[in-house]
Amino acid sequence: MLHPPATTAATVQLSPREREVLSLLAQGQNNADIAAALVIALDTVKTHVRNLLLKLGARGRTHAAVLAIERGLVDWPQTALPR
Repeated sequence: MLHPPATTAATVQLSPREREVLSLLAQGQNNADIAAALVIALDTVKTHVRNLLLKLGARGRTHAAVLAIERGLVDWPQTALPR
């Protein structure tokens, strides 16, 4: 399967909402959690994720998260360490 050529943060055109979805996706949130956090329909999240995969040339959600971090589109997710 062929994928679109690699892009950089400067060449990827994401809407503000796509950036929000991508940020939550990179934090490991599932579609239902993203929908709840952004107060949007689950089908809308699915559309955003599908568009993000195409725009980033990603093979899946995890690949999209890695590419987004590598390209500076989102920050590395911060996790709390157990105490």
